[in-house]
This record gives sequence, structure tokens and C-alpha cells, in this order.
Amino acid sequence: MKKAIFGGTFDPIHIGHIHIAYEALYNLHLDSVIFMPAGNPPHKKNKKITDAQIRYDLVKRAIESEAQFEISDYEINKKENSYTYKTVEIFSELQPNIEWYFLIGVDSLMELANWKNVDIILNSCKLVVYNRAGFTTEEVSVQRLYIEQKFNKKIIYINMPIIDISSTNIRKNIKAGRKVNYLLPRGVEEIIQVHNLYK
Repeated sequence: MKKAIFGGTFDPIHIGHIHIAYEALYNLHLDSVIFMPAGNPPHKKNKKITDAQIRYDLVKRAIESEAQFEISDYEINKKENSYTYKTVEIFSELQPNIEWYFLIGVDSLMELANWKNVDIILNSCKLVVYNRAGFTTEEVSVQRLYIEQKFNKKIIYINMPIIDISSTNIRKNIKAGRKVNYLLPRGVEEIIQVHNLYK
């Protein structure tokens, strides 16, 4: 079986995330995509992030009718910082019969050399990079080649159609009293309203 881990703060999850997951599912012929809300991401220590359990509930509601999508609470249940290398290492050890993939955007690819224990990540799974707005094809190619040569591992690149939606802008729009339901999977806005989020 082939499964991909799709990590993120998902604050909130939006239709752009669902689009990325389906593109990965179809392009890589995956059996499933596992959404993994981040617990304590070390690179966002100084940012205010919605409670992990609420973000988990947002994702769970967003994918509840999607047969090939799963959700994991592994990272939100960790007390210490959530590092990608540890997550993929644990999952590959627990289910060694699964061919594991890990999805990141090109923005993360640009910072990948600074991540903790990149070699463990690349040895534990196949890294999949999806394109995002704001990066040229040349920039992506140069960085991808640099990482591949530095760690002697191949990186899969999916040049998918871009749906340029950001959680940051959704939060800003909610704060400004604007409609965002058209940017969110079914049921997500209801949870946002129940918890009075992003006001």
C-alpha cells in the first residue's frame, strides 16, 4: 500500500488543502492521504495558533465524507515539539509494509536544508513537493537539485494547478466580517462559528 502524510497547522483547513490531497492521491496512485494537524511546530513558536483539538476537529469534519482521506492525532498528542523527521520515522517503523510519502509545499522545500535531521526524513519516506504561488519554475528546479545532490535522494515534484487560498487570509476575512464559506470544506464554517474563531 502507498500512503502520504499531509502535515500542516490547518488553521483553518480550506479547499486548497483538499485540492492538494486529491492531486497527490491521483498523481502518485496512493491508497490514502493522512492529514496530520501539527501539535507544537517549532517554526511557529511566536505565532498564535488555534487549540490543537479544535484544529483536529476542523480537519476531521472536512474529510469525513472522503473515503481515501484519514486523520492522525499523533502530533497533537505530543507534549514536545513536533519534528517531521520523528513523525515519518515513527510511522515507517510502525507500518514498514507501507510505502510512505510526505507532502510539502515549495515554500518548505526552500527551507528544507535547515530542518532537523533531513536525512532521516528522506530515508523514511519519499518526499513529495507541490507547487505554490510565488515561486518560479527555475527557483524550484535549482532548490530541488540542490537538495537531491546534498542528500543523494530523489524528490518527487507535482506541478499541480494552483488554488491560491491561504489560512492567513481566511482568518483576516473572518475578522473583517467577510464571507468565507466558499473557501471552506462542508461543515468547517460551522465549527469556526461555534468556537467564535478568528474574530
